[in-house]
Amino acid sequence: MKKASKIPISKLQRASKLVTTGAKVGVNYLKYYGNKITESEEDAREKLNKSNAEDIYDSLKDLKGSPLKVAQMLSMEKSILPRAYVEKFSLAQFSVPPLSEALVTKTFKKSFGKFPSDIYDFFDLKAYNAASIGQVHKAEKDGKKLAVKIQYPGVSDSIKSDLALLKPFVIRMFNMKGKMSDEYFLEVQNKLLEETDYVLEVEQSQEIVDACKDIPNLSFPNYYKELSSKQIITMDWMQGIHLSEFTNTNTNQQKANLLGQALWDFYMFQIHNLKKVHADPHPGNFLISEDDKLVALDFGCMKTIPLDFYNPYFVLANKETLANDALFDEKMYELEILLKDDSKEELEFFRAMFHEMLSIFTQPFHVETFDFSDEVFFNKISEFGERYSKSAELRSMNGSRGSKHFIYMNRTFFGLYNLMFDLKAKDIKINNFLNL
Repeated sequence: MKKASKIPISKLQRASKLVTTGAKVGVNYLKYYGNKITESEEDAREKLNKSNAEDIYDSLKDLKGSPLKVAQMLSMEKSILPRAYVEKFSLAQFSVPPLSEALVTKTFKKSFGKFPSDIYDFFDLKAYNAASIGQVHKAEKDGKKLAVKIQYPGVSDSIKSDLALLKPFVIRMFNMKGKMSDEYFLEVQNKLLEETDYVLEVEQSQEIVDACKDIPNLSFPNYYKELSSKQIITMDWMQGIHLSEFTNTNTNQQKANLLGQALWDFYMFQIHNLKKVHADPHPGNFLISEDDKLVALDFGCMKTIPLDFYNPYFVLANKETLANDALFDEKMYELEILLKDDSKEELEFFRAMFHEMLSIFTQPFHVETFDFSDEVFFNKISEFGERYSKSAELRSMNGSRGSKHFIYMNRTFFGLYNLMFDLKAKDIKINNFLNL
């Protein structure tokens, strides 16, 4: 893979890159209108999505940072985005062109005033993998094998300006209107700023390790504060294969169930006991060790769950709430899904839409044990998402609804469900976290 010897850092450089990409997308649309004359709408749209996904991703992988992180977040929305975008944007999880050796040593010199060779007994200048915000290198010190995560230069400084450039595209994609769209972007901006503060990440990581270390079949690396800085994190090198690699080859149902239970317990314990959750559940953040334990990595994206959101959010997950129209509406208003200035048509549309969605999505919480390998359940989620993604009625209405806290909570549950399905985990005890 070609290495990056420089990254566009200035506002002008980054804006120019996005403008160029916008022009390519414009050309793709012209081709799409031409293709519709000789091809079916479905075939023409598929070609458009594939071309746009490739052009947009090629631009974002050069920019790195927040635009690529947004693409990674969107790749988890399998029921919202067309497949071509999901497939391309998912590369941002662990397959991005890495920094050149010169940029790596420059980052160390800036952080510690030393080169990697002055700090570690061994340091591999070739990146092991690279994602949206940083890349990982192998190292050794005092007989310990270490993983060293290095943040791309300029990522933190460009977040606000990058999101300002991306905002019009995302608003158009999700038909957002009004002041709530500003709240959503501020939520994402603040979370991305936290993710680029590696001192904070080491702190958060240690908190999670200490709180969750007794959950069965789960393990974590140790973190080394003295070998970390605002742009560099040093932790134990954890042996294992990526979760996605395991799910592609595993034939042992018992292993899948044990790992699925560990993953489910990890998330439920965080959400219900800590009121704080690792809101980045994609395959690149989990390994399966040689002794069949789930290894959790990368706690840069942690979402604190305020009680005034937590309480109505989980009341809506109750089967009884779905059968009680008055209570259902009360919680929908509380969570800003239904708005006081909605028209009669909007109230009816979004009440019906969210009732159907919650009736499907909350099924695991209505039973003692759940089968996450159930294709019927996941097909219902996919069918629902696909149907509403094509809804002309939905596109005509204000898409800015729901508390800002939905952004990372929904991301957490969509990601968790997808991982549980990939594992084909069965007989998962839903409230097992109460016994931990």
